[in-house]
Amino acid sequence: MRYNKSMLKLSLCIATYNEEKFIHYPLESAYDLVDEVIIVDGGSEDKTVEIAKSYGPKVRVIQADNPAMFHINKQKALDAAKGDWILQLDADEAVSPKLKGEIRDAVTNCELRVMNAFWIPRKNWFLTGFLTKGGIYPDATIRLYKNGSAHFPCKSVHENVEVKPPVILTPTLRREKDPSQYIGTLKHDILHYADQTFERYISRWNRYTSLDAQELLKNKTRICAPCYFVGKPLGTFFSIYFRHKGFMDGFPGFVWALFSSIRWWVIYVKARSVKHQS
Repeated sequence: MRYNKSMLKLSLCIATYNEEKFIHYPLESAYDLVDEVIIVDGGSEDKTVEIAKSYGPKVRVIQADNPAMFHINKQKALDAAKGDWILQLDADEAVSPKLKGEIRDAVTNCELRVMNAFWIPRKNWFLTGFLTKGGIYPDATIRLYKNGSAHFPCKSVHENVEVKPPVILTPTLRREKDPSQYIGTLKHDILHYADQTFERYISRWNRYTSLDAQELLKNKTRICAPCYFVGKPLGTFFSIYFRHKGFMDGFPGFVWALFSSIRWWVIYVKARSVKHQS
């Protein structure tokens, strides 16, 4: 079955690499919501592509390499989307039932509104359940936007998309270019199932600290040992565990606060090691 561009309202965009255990999350939760599914796969060696295609004719898989800056493949998916609106999810994320209704309403009723995009809160599963404290919830992220209005800068592993102002501006927006005038907020959650085991968390933690170290060197950021071994770790732990009440999430909350803190040690060591080798 071929889909006419003029008939497409909503595209689901996903970048994947060896996600056979997780790809069911976005597809099962959003397949019936969207008009097409664009998957940019970075050369998966497992059954990710096979499983994705089994969901039906809406799925289109684009083969690519697997760059360290994974936002590159996310952008490729956005570029290939034909829908008027784009919903971008990671391979380990699901749309909650209530969010599905909100998204359907947003893309149906926005024709005469200025909104170009929407922030969506996200719940993150860590070890035994969703974290609700520690400053990690609501982990708001821009995931729903009009086609052509948003792009990934591909400069940082922690970045959101950048959203362009609409062509037709309100008097307030024309004067202030205030993003709150054209980026709305949805109430219900994306469910993020990334860290169901400690092993997967450590694997992702190691990947992100390596990318953070590379960014420090690329940006020629001054690497201060006392800051990375004392100031940043203590500040991070205090903020997550006490100020934002991470202790209320029990043992998972403590582990999250601890490893969020000591990642500064790892970033420093990795950055210094690469700098020394070069």
